[in-house]
Amino acid sequence: MSSIANPAPFCLPASHLGTRFNGARVTVAGLVILRQRPGTAKGVIFLTLEDETGIVNVIVWRALYERFRRAVIAGRLLRVTGRLQCESAVTHLIAERIEDISDMLDRLLDPAQGDPPATPPLSQTPQTG
Repeated sequence: MSSIANPAPFCLPASHLGTRFNGARVTVAGLVILRQRPGTAKGVIFLTLEDETGIVNVIVWRALYERFRRAVIAGRLLRVTGRLQCESAVTHLIAERIEDISDMLDRLLDPAQGDPPATPPLSQTPQTG
């Protein structure tokens, strides 16, 4: 089942995470810019997502990784729902659900979605004269 069929729930921009309380349940979406699985982390995966307002650090525990393995490994654009963990000046999202919504990126290039056609290269631009 495609995650595009259900675009809800609302996604909070990264810049607004600091306005939420420790333990708040939120949903974010962003491009995956970093995946880390340190050998010393006992199977924990660290993801960094980026949206137009900033970055979100996501912690994926081993059991959740096994459940959402494909999205974590292959996703270019993810929607993550989880609980905020705010300690000192650092905020992390402890993942509870991970959805691969990468197919939304492909739709950006689809002219059938209503985007204006690309400008032809200069060599193909009609000459007037």
